[in-house]
Amino acid sequence: MEKDTRKYLGIDIGSTTFKAVVMDEAGNVLHTTYQRTKPVDSGPVGCSGRCTSCGRCNMGAVRKTVMTFLSDAGLKPEDISCTVVTGSQIVEDTKRVINYDFQVSEVSAHVAGAKHYYPDVNAIIDCGGQDSKCMIYNEKMGMWLSMMSGVCAAGTGSYLDSVAAKLGVPVEEISNKVNYNADIEFSSVCAVLSATSINKFKNRIPLGDLLAGACRAQARTILNGVGQLLLHQSGKKILFQGGVAANSAVAHYLREITGSEIVIPEYHKVMGALGAACLARQFTHLKGKLEIKPVEYEPTKQKSAAMRVNSTRREFFSKDRSKPTIWRNLFYPTEILNALGARIFTLETYAALFGRSTKRIKAALDIAARKGFDQQTCSFLRILEGSEHEKPAFAVSTSQPCQQGERIFADLAEQYGFEENFYSLQTPINADSSHAVEQIADGLEESISKMEKALGKKMDKGRLEEACEYSNQAAEYSRKCNKLRWLSPPLIRGAQAVYNSIVFSQLWGKKELVDIQKTYYEELLMKKEWAEKRYNIDDTHRLLWLHLPPFYDSHYLEFLETTMNAPIVFEETNFVGWPNLNPLDPLRSLAKKLLFSGFLDPKLRIEYISKVAKIAKLTGCVLYTHGFGRCSLADRPFTKRLREALEKMGLPLLILEGDCMDASIDPCSTVTKITSFVESLNLKKYGNLFGRLKEELFPPAKPLPA
Repeated sequence: MEKDTRKYLGIDIGSTTFKAVVMDEAGNVLHTTYQRTKPVDSGPVGCSGRCTSCGRCNMGAVRKTVMTFLSDAGLKPEDISCTVVTGSQIVEDTKRVINYDFQVSEVSAHVAGAKHYYPDVNAIIDCGGQDSKCMIYNEKMGMWLSMMSGVCAAGTGSYLDSVAAKLGVPVEEISNKVNYNADIEFSSVCAVLSATSINKFKNRIPLGDLLAGACRAQARTILNGVGQLLLHQSGKKILFQGGVAANSAVAHYLREITGSEIVIPEYHKVMGALGAACLARQFTHLKGKLEIKPVEYEPTKQKSAAMRVNSTRREFFSKDRSKPTIWRNLFYPTEILNALGARIFTLETYAALFGRSTKRIKAALDIAARKGFDQQTCSFLRILEGSEHEKPAFAVSTSQPCQQGERIFADLAEQYGFEENFYSLQTPINADSSHAVEQIADGLEESISKMEKALGKKMDKGRLEEACEYSNQAAEYSRKCNKLRWLSPPLIRGAQAVYNSIVFSQLWGKKELVDIQKTYYEELLMKKEWAEKRYNIDDTHRLLWLHLPPFYDSHYLEFLETTMNAPIVFEETNFVGWPNLNPLDPLRSLAKKLLFSGFLDPKLRIEYISKVAKIAKLTGCVLYTHGFGRCSLADRPFTKRLREALEKMGLPLLILEGDCMDASIDPCSTVTKITSFVESLNLKKYGNLFGRLKEELFPPAKPLPA
């Protein structure tokens, strides 16, 4: 029998190093390289068009490195059957200089590399130059879960590079000089602060003690960033991979902190490239069998979307000032304000309208910073502090779920000189409280009384009853829309639907919302008929998007749905789950609506997320934590409880940390997190991380009626 001579190339280009591995068909590693990347010389670089020999620009240097690597291995490009790449420095232009077949996330590459030598592995830590990652195999879900560190370098190889440079010690020699008996502690919050602190002590504390403190801080910071997945891993085996794994002192302190066995594989430095080579072999075996085709949607433009846009323009940009302007936050019931005949100005929604204008966002954030509102303040609220607004006749807010928002509103009331015409509705966090409804109803009654006095007009009870009726009608259509989407193949892109944000609409209580939701429902019925001729409900991934999206032009949702082919079939901001309003008892009804919208009570919120997950046959949830977990709608206590509840159901949760308004603090790891999450879903659903196999293709589409 003829020997299989196929060769597979895996390339991992990270922030500080270039790694490559050549593997044969039998899985043997034939050649490896691990080298530091260097910046190009300063000055303009003209393209010679000879990347193989030139190497003067970054792309040319990469090409030259790859060719040198292959030459050293005794190979030519044509000897390679398949090339798979990974790493944070793989960009669009990389395809121009490396003729690769597929790109995978670093997470999937490291898992594949680990499993090549340790088939039973179920826990991995990878620490590279730019980030740390933790991967755990969850038996109940039957899939790999992962976490990545945030935007700080404290838990990465860059931190040890900084320490080594300040102390004048080659980074490769750190572990040999550590005094393991030292108990000195350094900050593990920030790489810059920690390295600076260590530098201050270098003439007072022995070098070995300083290095021990630095390595202990490194281990602790790795676990601060990704250790949540290791909660139940004590006493078990954890593979430690990446460049930092070369430092046995960090491994020592990881073992000390976790109580686990820390195993450093032979090829720990190039494990990402090794995994990419393994996946190149798998991809070759699947060639011709894969169907990588994006989900299609009925193409008719939505009239309801245009109706929403026109409504928003009228509400926020109308020059008609015949109605009194009332500021509100997202949670104060608009039925009351619409019954009063007010022009409603929802401040958070107004801030979100800044999202597509980078210039306006920057200007507003700069003004807010000069007023003393830094990045510890919600960016929505910073934009409000940095913008000019029309002084209202009155303003209403709620104490939950955002106390910071309530205080910013109070600050704006003072700035604009209407403190006497500002009311904060005290809303309890627990919807189960026997006093919650009465407390909110009493607060609503008091707020109406104060608004009547400020506006010089009385509430027309008939108009409030009518507003409740309109809300009930709009809610009924909304529930029908939701049910259609839960029980159907993907009908519309979540990237578009998330901006409907029906739960936050200021049209509740107006016939206009009834018309919009009725039109939307009719559109979905038509799209359902179209979709069901092409797809079954189990043919695709089915994701739930939780909380808000980034409002600037991030493309994250489009990337998730289009590039990764993982449809968002529903969004939390469109959930309508409160009981119908009683027009004859409007204030208590509105109190219940406020409580049962879900965002005030975390327990209730988790209950309805779990309920929707079962009905809609969800395969995953994505939570965007605006403010890096500081926002009360997606803070650490909530995400912990949500993850635990979903895990009991066998449903994975992807947490994306970022900011809804401020793109300048957008983590560079977000795309990697999305990619690795979908790859893991693919592996569970299709048996490979590349996508659907042709033998599992959708049934042939039925011809559409003439």
